[in-house]
Amino acid sequence: MKKMITILGPTASGKTALAVALAAAVDGEIISADSRQVYRGMDIGTGKDLDEYIYENRSIPYHLIDICDPGTKYNLFRYQEDFLQAYNSIQEHEHIPVLCGGTGLYIESVLKGYSLSPVPQNNQLREQLAGSSLPELTAILERLKTKTGNKMHNKTDVDSVQRAIRAIEIESYNIEHPVPERNFSPIDSLIIGVDIDRELRRAKITKRLEERLDNGMVDEIKRLLAEGISSEDLIYYGLEYKYVTEYVVGKLSYQEMFRQLEIAIHQFAKRQMTWFRGMERRGFMIHWLDAMLSMDEKVRQIKSLYNI
Repeated sequence: MKKMITILGPTASGKTALAVALAAAVDGEIISADSRQVYRGMDIGTGKDLDEYIYENRSIPYHLIDICDPGTKYNLFRYQEDFLQAYNSIQEHEHIPVLCGGTGLYIESVLKGYSLSPVPQNNQLREQLAGSSLPELTAILERLKTKTGNKMHNKTDVDSVQRAIRAIEIESYNIEHPVPERNFSPIDSLIIGVDIDRELRRAKITKRLEERLDNGMVDEIKRLLAEGISSEDLIYYGLEYKYVTEYVVGKLSYQEMFRQLEIAIHQFAKRQMTWFRGMERRGFMIHWLDAMLSMDEKVRQIKSLYNI
């Protein structure tokens, strides 16, 4: 079997471009580790630029993008199942799996081999929590995590009321059902982190946000709403979908939307880095590469680490 290579980094660090160049150089296939790019039709807000997967006129195979409909609630259990199917398929082709993304929980769940159970919806619990604010729900979640010792849900994953309620639902289920229903073996991987200067990252985030808005992100939200996706479901997905939806439905002015969303993305990138540094404390060896290195040099260094 081919050892996997993982490319991780905060938003706007250039990790996807690196993963594509690397996959082209090593005969690899990319497995996405992005919790929102799984949804069809949610393209601009998730940064799903599929043109990036064309390298020197060659299409690089990718997996776990556009695999479910918007409005559904994709989860970590399903991600592990879908990851394993893609991973095994790539191994059968004798190609190198290249895991790429910024959703630290997804990445860690497959590298470490989290044992998870499919957690059903608890309507009684949801009724009890209805009307609670996000700070109130966050406090409940923290108390539950103290009981379970679980490190899975952090602020990266609970930036909306619906996400917080789902996290509480999962933690509550795990207290009542402590025996895991499925084992998932850890995946051996060389882990590469893209290290980007904080101020450069902030500048790229702001520029990218302006470009996404100029390129039709508001129209994308309007189309999804017109297709019958509820505003509550879109807000559930957080970041661009939360704030642009609130602008479209009249809760925020354009200026308020832009300012609040810009701040939220900066905070999100910071939390991503906090997660990755936490992975290092939890025993993962991450080889950090300077984002400003040339693409050829970054690929060369990764190939050297991989002994290709």
